[in-house]
Amino acid sequence: MPRLSVKELKDGDSVNEIFLLADRQLRSNRNGNLYLLATLRDRSGVISGLMWNVTEDSVSEIRTGDYVRVRGKIQQFQGSLQMILMAIDSVPDTAVNQEDFQMQPVQEAAPMLSRLRELLESVESPDLKMVGLSLLDDEPLLNGLCAAPAGVKAHHAYMGGLLEHVLSMCELADRICSVYADLNRDLLLLGVLFHDIGKTRELGWDPGLVYTDEGQLLGHIHLGMEILSQCISRAEGRLGRPACSDQMLRLKHMLISHHGTKEYGSPVIPMTPEALALNSIDTLDSKMHEFTRTIAEDVNQDSAWTPYHPRLERRLFKGLPPE
Repeated sequence: MPRLSVKELKDGDSVNEIFLLADRQLRSNRNGNLYLLATLRDRSGVISGLMWNVTEDSVSEIRTGDYVRVRGKIQQFQGSLQMILMAIDSVPDTAVNQEDFQMQPVQEAAPMLSRLRELLESVESPDLKMVGLSLLDDEPLLNGLCAAPAGVKAHHAYMGGLLEHVLSMCELADRICSVYADLNRDLLLLGVLFHDIGKTRELGWDPGLVYTDEGQLLGHIHLGMEILSQCISRAEGRLGRPACSDQMLRLKHMLISHHGTKEYGSPVIPMTPEALALNSIDTLDSKMHEFTRTIAEDVNQDSAWTPYHPRLERRLFKGLPPE
């Protein structure tokens, strides 16, 4: 019997099914009683589950990243579907087909990687090209780029999402350089390639999407600088000379400033045209992906609007249903 997926859930459905526990939080209601807020996921989407009147001990055995069997009922609340849980229990990994719970990238990795290499081969600066090749020729690092998500909750939050994000940004970078002729295309492409490379160490993805210990302690910008410095050293070994100091300085600045402001985690703000462009296309690609994925995965198929999205701070208009 096929499993009941998130995408198939409807208001009033009774549920007895296994999901991936993507997140769990214990919260207090107005009376001080604890309740469990569970984020349940499979490859088709995500739904929130609520279990009232719990204690810390009663849910201590379930952890983020566990597969859990839940019993409950679907109800609509303020335009959004949620699951009221009556029971939630961990199940062993061996009891599930893990592919049922892995959110899939839009594209296959192989053609994306081929296109990324093609764009890198078009870089004219021998120093910057060699730095990029030092990343793509590092098999463990390349495997991480192909497998890692770009986030755990926001944009491209699935295995392979980082490569998808990087390639999409490279395509944007390639196109805007024909409009803004003063931009250094080589620098911009290398900035895109390296800007989130630290996420290959910041994030874990087996099976749930989580932050690693060094990811929480150091963050992907610091980890990315370590990886970039290693790639520069390998490139200099291949070149047989130091890489251009001005180009390497500008590339490092792009990486540490790509979040745009100190409020969003950048140690410094963008101070070159290429750093500004990198921040802008990073923001555009991440927000566009989050908008389109939120609309595509909304389980409220009869509504013209998605539920309120806390991170986006708005509801999204999906369009009026056909008459």
